[in-house]
Amino acid sequence: MGEDRRARWKPRASGEARDLRTDALRTVVALFALAVCGKLFLLQVMDHPLYAALAEGQHGIFRELFPTRGDVLVHDMKDGALVTAATNQRLALVYADPRRVEDAAKTAGLLGELFGYDEERIEALEKRLGQREDPYEPIERHVDGATLARVHALALAGVKDVPEETRFYPESGLGGHVFGFLGADDDGKRSGKYGIEGYFDQELSGTMGFVRSERDISGRLIAVGEHSVEPAVDGADVVLTLDRTIQYRACQAITQAVRRHQADGGSVVIMEPSTGRILAMCAAPDFDPNDYGDVDSVRVFNNPAIFDAYEPGSVFKAVTMAAALDAGAVTPDTIYEDVGVVKIDGFDIKNSTGAANGWQSMTQALEKSLNTGMIFAMRQVGRDAFEDYVRRFGFGSRTGVELDTEVAGDLKGLDKAGEVFAATASYGQGITVTPLQIASAYAAIANGGILKKARIVDEVRSPDGRVDARATEDVRRVIEPKTAKTLAAMLISVVENGHGKKAGVKGYYVAGKTGTAQVARADAAGYEEHATIGTFAGFAPADDPKFAMVVRIDRPADAVFAESTAAPVFGELAKFLLEYFEVSPNRN
Repeated sequence: MGEDRRARWKPRASGEARDLRTDALRTVVALFALAVCGKLFLLQVMDHPLYAALAEGQHGIFRELFPTRGDVLVHDMKDGALVTAATNQRLALVYADPRRVEDAAKTAGLLGELFGYDEERIEALEKRLGQREDPYEPIERHVDGATLARVHALALAGVKDVPEETRFYPESGLGGHVFGFLGADDDGKRSGKYGIEGYFDQELSGTMGFVRSERDISGRLIAVGEHSVEPAVDGADVVLTLDRTIQYRACQAITQAVRRHQADGGSVVIMEPSTGRILAMCAAPDFDPNDYGDVDSVRVFNNPAIFDAYEPGSVFKAVTMAAALDAGAVTPDTIYEDVGVVKIDGFDIKNSTGAANGWQSMTQALEKSLNTGMIFAMRQVGRDAFEDYVRRFGFGSRTGVELDTEVAGDLKGLDKAGEVFAATASYGQGITVTPLQIASAYAAIANGGILKKARIVDEVRSPDGRVDARATEDVRRVIEPKTAKTLAAMLISVVENGHGKKAGVKGYYVAGKTGTAQVARADAAGYEEHATIGTFAGFAPADDPKFAMVVRIDRPADAVFAESTAAPVFGELAKFLLEYFEVSPNRN
């Protein structure tokens, strides 16, 4: 009976073991089949767009996937719209798969003729197309639709094309210095250069994507091999503070003025005093970002409004007067005797006309732009306090505007021993500043004494919807509100009774100051003969300023003084701006 139990039990155990092994095997096979199917589903369906990009003729096991570069936009204040100033244009890259080229000489000859190659370049192309193991050879980039149609008509074996984007600047006349351009690096890659394109290159470029995958000996993808996918992240859009209409008119005005006076160059900056937003920034000579290679010198790419520091001349006298008024050292009616010359540290410092004017008030000293009056004011406030005010206005430091190539200017003269250096600085000589720094300083006076951070960017908009908005930022209070109001009245008197008459606008109170500066020699001490830089800086309407502006004309050939060069341009643009902002006249 015991033997019968063992006989019945053994077969049952053996059958169960076989069933378990069979079930396990079936499970493993099923899981493996499921994994393969899942892998194939991912490859053929989910990742199809990425792997379609790795078509026949592409090379390597690592291919970068290129993001779309972000746009640069400006405002159109009248209709509240944003206008594209820099964007991308879809063209084509023509390339060859030499493994599929049937006749390298014929192919190179036909393509060379189409693209306008010389004999040497055609021969080099034929050699590249004859490399039978090479799966990819680029031939021509940025091919437009009409030319691409001619390539297709040739029906050359092994010659293919893929879409590619190139940078395009659709708004002509808006100036190139602010925008910069997209140019080639030494390694052939393209990146932003100068201006917004250079400063925000990383944000505009986005992030490169990639596909890593295993291939067989023939270069084909191994379906079940290891691979990883990282999609490209498109670049962000950058929204500028510029107003399209104001920018265009400013560029037009400065270009015409430089041509009219046969000047070496010029620049203009227009700011909103209450926010620090730059409404326009333009310079001449200019360049077209679409054809940036068509320039005589790379120096043209530097933005004169932030790069070309210069001795500002008498336009700086408003800063000296602001310091003296704010410190309580003088009033508009404080008088001094102008004998035409001041002797300091063995130097004779004279007025620009060389004349003596007798007893003069501080207001008259500004109206007549007397160097001796500014030296008097500087002495009343004291050298150290004067230097502190100059630096508080932002001179000697970069404004921090988000543009490539900004310089800080040079105040080292104020650090030297001897009173003469502070004396010459009081009327804008022996120190260097940029037009943007001057515009910011006058905007601070217009804004009741508060210096705002100059900014040219409103927002950076990421492709995922995030918006990095730039807020209005107070740098510091430079002078008291009462001082700013008093100085504004004195600057109105300069426009109406002094050298700034051509900057005035009928029906409005305009505040401002001229400045005619000598040009320091580059190769020796002293100044160039018969070379001047004319500047006019100011704001309007003086009682409720909507803009502050600086105009600079470099080395005019037909005039010496700023009242004949920079002041009329200021007046022309000021009239346009007051109408554009719909500011009603408030005087006869």
